[in-house]
Amino acid sequence: MLVVALGATAFVSKQKHSEAVKLYSGQGIEFVGMDFNSALAEAKKTNKLIFIDAYTSWCGPCKKMAATAFMDQNVSNVFNSKFINLKVEMEKSVDGPEIAKRYGVKAYPTLLFINGDGKLVKSVVGYQTPEQLLAVGKSLQ
Repeated sequence: MLVVALGATAFVSKQKHSEAVKLYSGQGIEFVGMDFNSALAEAKKTNKLIFIDAYTSWCGPCKKMAATAFMDQNVSNVFNSKFINLKVEMEKSVDGPEIAKRYGVKAYPTLLFINGDGKLVKSVVGYQTPEQLLAVGKSLQ
């Protein structure tokens, strides 16, 4: 088990774990600890989109967004109810390099919204303010 702290958030990476485990509870977006294939199965079962925060450990804007937009109560209300939220370290995690290749992730942060069939619904590149992220989340409901 790997515990990683990003700004004001912390999460546990359980790449081989197939059940949803909340990685962060309380204020902010609740990211779950499951591998990508398990997230796809859950998305199909629940008819929710997967939201992936595709980040790297060295990305300043990623850390800023984790401490601001991801912690915003209005953003978290929408994302926690409407999406399966995953944080994927694109260079070091088990699923990261494959997700980057499959969905054309070339800059960080990249926010991916994927359906249960693995189809990319929306991709947003770059830092998002809470207002911008909320607008994206609401547009996909």
